[in-house]
Amino acid sequence: MGCRSARGQPVHLPGGPDAPRRDHRGWTEDQRRTSILNLAEAANELARLVRAHEFQLSREISDRLQLLLARDEALEPGHFRGEGRETLTPGVSLGQHGRYLPPATERGGENLRRIFAQGTEFLSVEIDDEFERAIAYFLLGSLQQFYYDGDKRTARYMMNGHLMSHGLDAISVPAARRQEFNTEMVEFFRHREGTGMFGFLTSCRLAADDGVLPRDSD
Repeated sequence: MGCRSARGQPVHLPGGPDAPRRDHRGWTEDQRRTSILNLAEAANELARLVRAHEFQLSREISDRLQLLLARDEALEPGHFRGEGRETLTPGVSLGQHGRYLPPATERGGENLRRIFAQGTEFLSVEIDDEFERAIAYFLLGSLQQFYYDGDKRTARYMMNGHLMSHGLDAISVPAARRQEFNTEMVEFFRHREGTGMFGFLTSCRLAADDGVLPRDSD
């Protein structure tokens, strides 16, 4: 997977967000409420980890957040695909563009553990800028689909945890730009090239600062 960072430099990740795997429009009110509560609980845990200086881009933290985020909807939450009894490989619908298939689910999950270890090592060695490293992690975690559900949410929480741990503001996608986000994600899955998503997430961060930070004088 390749992309260009916010500075225009090429970033190539080993192997390779997640358009929603399921359609949430059919959820009941109770399901929606539970999902919101799970998001809040995961956000509280993330904040605790950051305050305690315990956050890191690690498998342990990722599993903990994914369990909180998707425990009521994902198969075998808190574990990589293949580490439990299930061995199916879920695909991601790309609408008119078909489906994206992540790395296969192998019994025991060793292949996904290896991809995670190689990917996070690459990020720590090859990307010096913490903002760029955070976004690159989001792209890595989302593309590889380490879990049966909640990959995009988990990767986003991990991205923001890394940012906040380094004194940077979290990235939030405004509701008005949700369709743009989904479109960029589909293109990311189709081409496994993250320049568009890198630029989009950077623009969300810059837009949040607009009107808050003083503009540079001419």
